Amino acid sequence: MSTQVSASKAKRLAAKAARDAKSGKSSTKSSAKSTPIPSGNNSTEDLGMGNLNLKVDRTATGVYSSQERSRDIKIESYSLNYFGRVLIENATIELNFGRRYGLVGSNGSGKSTFLHSIAEKDIEIPDHIDTYLLNQEAEPSDMDAVQCVISSAQKEVARLEKQVEDLLGEDADNPLLDDIYERIEGMDPATFEVRACTLLAGLGFNTTQMKKATKDMSGGWRMRVALARALFIKPTLLLLDEPTNHLDLEACVWLEEYLKTYDRILVVVSHSQDFLNGVCTNMMHLNPKRKLIYYGGNYDTFVKTKQENEINQAKAYAKQQEEIAHIKKFIASAGTYANLVRQAKSKQKIIDKMEAAGLIEKVENEIQFKFNFTNVQKLPPPVLAFQEVSFSYSGDMKKLLYKDIELGVDMDSRVALVGPNGAGKSTLLKLMSGELVPTNGRVQRHTSLKLGKYSQHSNDQLDMDLSPIDYMRKQFPNEGSDIEFWRKNIGRYGLTGSHQTSPISHLSDGLKSRLVFAELAMARPHIILLDEPTNHLDMESIDSLADAIKAFSGGVVLVSHDFRLISQVAEQIWSCNNGHVEPFEGSIAEYKESLRKHVKL
Repeated sequence: MSTQVSASKAKRLAAKAARDAKSGKSSTKSSAKSTPIPSGNNSTEDLGMGNLNLKVDRTATGVYSSQERSRDIKIESYSLNYFGRVLIENATIELNFGRRYGLVGSNGSGKSTFLHSIAEKDIEIPDHIDTYLLNQEAEPSDMDAVQCVISSAQKEVARLEKQVEDLLGEDADNPLLDDIYERIEGMDPATFEVRACTLLAGLGFNTTQMKKATKDMSGGWRMRVALARALFIKPTLLLLDEPTNHLDLEACVWLEEYLKTYDRILVVVSHSQDFLNGVCTNMMHLNPKRKLIYYGGNYDTFVKTKQENEINQAKAYAKQQEEIAHIKKFIASAGTYANLVRQAKSKQKIIDKMEAAGLIEKVENEIQFKFNFTNVQKLPPPVLAFQEVSFSYSGDMKKLLYKDIELGVDMDSRVALVGPNGAGKSTLLKLMSGELVPTNGRVQRHTSLKLGKYSQHSNDQLDMDLSPIDYMRKQFPNEGSDIEFWRKNIGRYGLTGSHQTSPISHLSDGLKSRLVFAELAMARPHIILLDEPTNHLDMESIDSLADAIKAFSGGVVLVSHDFRLISQVAEQIWSCNNGHVEPFEGSIAEYKESLRKHVKL
C-alpha cells in the first residue's frame, strides 16, 4: 500500500471518533497488529489512520461500547482475520471485572490470535485497563529470578503513580483512583522480595534456582519467571495462554489454587479440564461458526449446558423444518382453486415471517478427529529393562540424579511418571530412549524394539518451510508420493483443507502437534514415550489421544501435567523423587489431593 496520511489528519480523525463516541454514535474501530510468526518474516508496513492501522497478517474490527470509566470490557461487532482467514466474525466480547474466563475452542480456531488482538489493543481499550499477556519467556539477562520479578514490580508502581498524577490533573473525584490507590498500597516495596520468593517457590523454584541469572535458565524456567511477574503486578486484564505448559503437577496445583482468588479479569486458554474446573467462573466458547458464546460456571458446567442447549435446539429445528415442509406441501397442492390459492398465500406469509425472524439453525457439531497409533506385533518381555541404573549429568557418582534403579516396561505397560520439578522425569524418558547413557548400570532393550517419542520440543524439529504433505513425504519416502494417501493420513489428525498445503510455519501450535502425532503413528513404534503430549492440544484432541493410547497394542510411558489424561490412561503411577522411582499406591486424584494439602499461597 502506498497511501500516506498526515499526522494532523490522523489527529483530526481521532478527535472526530472521540466526539462521536461521546455523542453516542457508533464508531467502528478497525486495527491490525503484526504478530511474530515462526518463519521470522515479520516485516510489515504500519499505516496510521486515526483508529485505523493496517498490517498484513492480523486485522480486527469492532466497536468498544463500555462506559468511559468502567472496569468491564465490552466490544461489539468484533471480527478477527489472520492471514486472510476469518477467525471470529461479528461477535461480542464481554469481560466483566471480577470474573475468570476460560477460553475454549478447537485447534486452529484462533484462541491465541484472539488473545494477542486484545492484549495489543487492536480495538482501542481505555488506558486504565492495563493488560498483560503471558505468551513469551522473561528476557535473558544478568538479573536473577527474584530481581527480575522485583524490577517488573517497581516499573508497575511507577506506572500506577504516574496514572494517579494524570487522573488527578483531570478529575480529583475520579472513582478509578480508589482502585489504583489500593493496588499501590498492595505493592508495598518493603514486601517485594518476600512476595517474589513466595510466587517463585510456588512455581517450582528452590533457593538456588532463584539466584540463577535468567540468561542461564532454560526457556521453560524463564516462562515461569514471566508468570511470576504477571501474578505479582496483578493487571486489570490478565491473559494466560496455556500457563501450565511449562509446569509440573505440583506447580499446576499451586497455580490453580492461586488463580481461584484472582479478583480482576482473567482470560485463560488451557487444555486442562481439571485446571479450568478449579479456576473459572465463566467459559467462552469460540465455536465453528466463528462466534464467541458465553456460559456461566466452570468447564464441566459448560459441557453440560452446551449439550442440553444443543439437544433443545435440535428438537426445535426438527419441529420447525417439519412445519415448513407441511406448509410447502399444502402450497404445492393448492392448484388454481381461488379459496385454496388464498390459503396458500396466507401459508406462504407464515414461512416469510419465520425467515424474517430468523430460522432456527441446525446444530453443527465440531468435526471429531480420531487419533490412532498403528498396532504392532507383540514383543516378548523383557522389552525395556533398567538394571541397577545410576545417572549423573556430570558423570560424578557423588552427584547422582538416579541411583540403582530397577524397573521394566513391556508392551502392556501404561505408566505415568509423577514427581516434583527437577526429579528427573524427562531424564528418565531420555534414558529409556537412549538419548542419555547411564553413568552406571545397564538399560536392556529387546533387539527388535522400536521406540517412538513425543517431547515438548517436537514441534521445533518440524521443517517450517514445508507443507505438512511435503514434510511427511520427505520423512517417509518409502510410503509413496500419492497425494490422496497423504491427505487421508494427515486428515485423520485434524489437518484438513488448506492446512495440508500451507507452510507449517502458518499452522497453530496445536496443529503442529497433531502433525507430530501423525508422524509418530506412521513410524510404527512398539513403545511410545510421551513427554507433555497435551501441550497445545484442545480438549477433544486430548480425549482422542487417550482413546488411542488405550487401544494401542504397544506400551506407553507418560509424563504429563494433565491430571485428567493420566486418570484416563495410566494403569501404574511411578513417583520419581530423591533419586528413586517407586510405585505410588493410589489414584492420580489421590496424588493431586496430597499435593493440594501442601500448597502455601
